[in-house]
Amino acid sequence: MDFFEAIEAVKRDWLGHVRVSEDDVSPSMLRRIAAMLDYDPDSFPRGTNLPPHWFSMFCCESAMQSDIGPDGHPNKGVILPPIPLPRRMGAGRRVRMPGRLHVGDTLVKKAEVAAIEPKRARTGIICVLTMRNTYEVGNQVIAIDEFDAVYREAVPAGTTSPVNPGTPAPTDAAWTVEKHLPSPLVFRYSAVTWNAHRIHYDADYSRTEEGYPNTVQNGGLTMQLLLDAAVQNAPAHRLVSVDARLTRPIYVGDTITLSGHALTEDCRMNVWVADREGKLCAQMDLEFT
Repeated sequence: MDFFEAIEAVKRDWLGHVRVSEDDVSPSMLRRIAAMLDYDPDSFPRGTNLPPHWFSMFCCESAMQSDIGPDGHPNKGVILPPIPLPRRMGAGRRVRMPGRLHVGDTLVKKAEVAAIEPKRARTGIICVLTMRNTYEVGNQVIAIDEFDAVYREAVPAGTTSPVNPGTPAPTDAAWTVEKHLPSPLVFRYSAVTWNAHRIHYDADYSRTEEGYPNTVQNGGLTMQLLLDAAVQNAPAHRLVSVDARLTRPIYVGDTITLSGHALTEDCRMNVWVADREGKLCAQMDLEFT
């Protein structure tokens, strides 16, 4: 059976599969999240209305230790479909946030396998997995988060992973924030989100097995920091949608620049992340009310 035949079998077994998980949006967890993001841990008592995009740090998958593979991800077929390619990285998100989340709520996530699309790319065979995660409190939808992960072939031992050469980031920002990415910050975010992918903390593994020059910044943290900065630059408005694309890796220890245009009259904002070379690494189109 070749790769494309194998993918068709996976699609038959997994498309439409839904996994349900539940989490308490507890004050103790909010203290940890707030401290990690440099907010006052005491500023999120029970009942507090949370920033809309913070839902993504709850209902994280918790695979048993015996189900963790050599790369730190859960083994194929435990939580996500068994796509027959060894490497997986986040690529983009499309998020709608119609509801509000409060400290003390019980949050339910319904994770649906929405699409599995094999492709032939410049770097070889890839497969794009789209998960549609619906978050609810009671019978109210808080957020719908469609997340794309790209699976690819492994690089040969001793070679470098193919990286987008990058394009220059925009230079007409209305606001900018510089953010250093020390390893303790990335570690704490990985702990909050229960992410054990070894490229984020094991430099030897990242270099020798996945071909990166250093440990790799967590893409979820990149998006979190950029959204936090954007929300702070849209006071009196509420974030309701995000269309995000990750285009180039960032490495632990780097300093990045979070930037954005001014909020438009129709309550939209374009924001982006540039690395230390001024290359575009992530971009988002945001909508506020």
